[in-house]
Amino acid sequence: MTLETPTLAALAQHPLEQLTAEEIREARRILTDAGLVEETTRFAYLGLIDPPKGTESAADVDRRVRVMLWDAALSRSLDVRLSLTAGRVLDQRELDPAVDGQLPVLIEEFEIIEEILAKDPQWNAALASRGLTPAQVRVAPLSAGVFEYENETGKRLLRGLGFRQDHANDHAWAHPIDGLVAFVDVEKRRVDHLIDDGPVDVPEVNGNYTEPAIHGEHRTDLKPIEITQPEGPSFTLEGNHLSWAGWDLRVGFDAREGLVLQQIHHTHNGRRRPLIHRAAISEMVVPYGDPSPYRSWQNYFDSGEYLVGRDANSLKLGCDCLGEITYLSPIVADDFGNPRTIDNGICIHEEDAGILWKHTDEWAKSNEVRRNRRLVVSFFTTVGNYDYGFYWYLYLDGTIEFEAKATGIVFTAALPDKDYAYASEIAPGLGAPYHQHLFNARLDMMIDGATNRVEELDLVRLPKGEGNPHGNAFTQKRTVLARESEAIRDADGTKGRVWHISNPESLNQLGHPVGYTLYPEGGPTLAMADDSSIASRAAFARHHLWVTRHAEDELYAAGDFVNQHPGDAGLPTYVAQDRDIDGQDLVVWHSFGLTHFPRPEDWPIMPVDTTGFTLKPHGFFDANPTLNVPPSSSGHCASGAGGTEDPTGVGHSEAGGCH
Repeated sequence: MTLETPTLAALAQHPLEQLTAEEIREARRILTDAGLVEETTRFAYLGLIDPPKGTESAADVDRRVRVMLWDAALSRSLDVRLSLTAGRVLDQRELDPAVDGQLPVLIEEFEIIEEILAKDPQWNAALASRGLTPAQVRVAPLSAGVFEYENETGKRLLRGLGFRQDHANDHAWAHPIDGLVAFVDVEKRRVDHLIDDGPVDVPEVNGNYTEPAIHGEHRTDLKPIEITQPEGPSFTLEGNHLSWAGWDLRVGFDAREGLVLQQIHHTHNGRRRPLIHRAAISEMVVPYGDPSPYRSWQNYFDSGEYLVGRDANSLKLGCDCLGEITYLSPIVADDFGNPRTIDNGICIHEEDAGILWKHTDEWAKSNEVRRNRRLVVSFFTTVGNYDYGFYWYLYLDGTIEFEAKATGIVFTAALPDKDYAYASEIAPGLGAPYHQHLFNARLDMMIDGATNRVEELDLVRLPKGEGNPHGNAFTQKRTVLARESEAIRDADGTKGRVWHISNPESLNQLGHPVGYTLYPEGGPTLAMADDSSIASRAAFARHHLWVTRHAEDELYAAGDFVNQHPGDAGLPTYVAQDRDIDGQDLVVWHSFGLTHFPRPEDWPIMPVDTTGFTLKPHGFFDANPTLNVPPSSSGHCASGAGGTEDPTGVGHSEAGGCH
């Protein structure tokens, strides 16, 4: 069709600017005009399609959008790509649910499952046998996965576990209704299957941590901590282009992945150099280790099934973020394809990060110390009972870190007995099944260009003998990961294993390839059996490292359509091509996470637990790049001496300063 109204491409100052509300409305209009949107149509996902790698200008760039449409009335799932620039649909594909899986869970489906169950005679009878009515019960809408249950192939399912809610403000997670689970066909709006093994005592603990009776008197011995930057922050933000202390990047946001950092560059000694083209958490899965029939199917892909970006929180100054804060408010599409702004969804600020470097030298009679700081780009999301913070850190010395913060309420169950092997007792009679939180970071590398290589570095202990008479020698072994099949690797703490990502065509002053080293935490990989359903669907979590040749359409570690996908999508399919990755344009996929054996201290709300990884420059610079960081002033480093206070903490130094 011909677009008669003005196109919206000009609204994007840069091809990687976040989608605007106008663009989302335009995308819906294009789809409607193409006959793809009816009253029963729902938008399971809408997101920007990145322009080809290397694109720097908006000129001549086709601003494209990917949309996933589900229509219950037509029993149809569509994967559509359209051009905002041309104002037309580019291509569309109807999914075969049995082969391709289902589209992500919709927000409205969170409520649909309770409506369906409230009208179901079997569910009502099961609740009545427990002395309950539907009005007293909240139902968690849980992704179904793919298992051996009969008559599930091709259906759009959710599985529901009930929790008694005693009043409107009651945290119902304290009262799991065990021995009962409903399998719900949300497309046909009916119960597909019910497992009811009879009443189990509902735990009677109080989980209302907001009540004074539970949290007690608020303590009064904590004095205020105030973080101020009277001259403002050290970074600048123009559109979504962020610059700070030699760093510059684009801050993107996607309904599925959440934060997406793009075109990350570092400038030192006047030279601007690319590091990473695109960095995002491509997937995360939360598999549970309780084999009971009510929970053995629990494994949630919070990105691919629930869309962590869509569920992002609006952040509050002084609570979620502290200090001199700059916010971005990303815009996503709701279930009906209309724009929805997440006010203050992205937080950007600086933090003091302790000592940067320090030395007291008696020979030279010098005493020098410099303070470190970092730039923080973050967001928080809530998926059911858990809350996750996604934090990207950039440091003065060129280090990049990612940290995931897990908090919220652990998933609960009635504890069968105190010796139950698959759950912790966190309160009297209340259990929390063992589970994992496993993430995968997709790092589209571009260290000094697109010719990159990955080497595995291992510590090697050498035996006592010729050339090593005292047995004190050790060295490091470097192994080039030359093909995709060779680059499926696991961390090994006994060998101090790390992975060095370098550019063999860009050498430092010592004649060595410039590079960065990935330091893994090396925690447990996926704990489930190799031939389990979840091991097939979350294959990315079975290994810490995968490396693939760059491909524009290979974005997600578990594949494009995760919900009820039968398995082996994503990374297993990508690496099956066994492409050459030595000195190529490549993508590093790093899996990491938490294995959670819940504690009593995790109830009734869990203190933050963290996991992540670090990328440190290794030969990227010719020397310490922070030698030009000035000493702090007397007002921030020493007491009693004279000198002019420098509120920024990295300004000029006078008497009594850190030198």
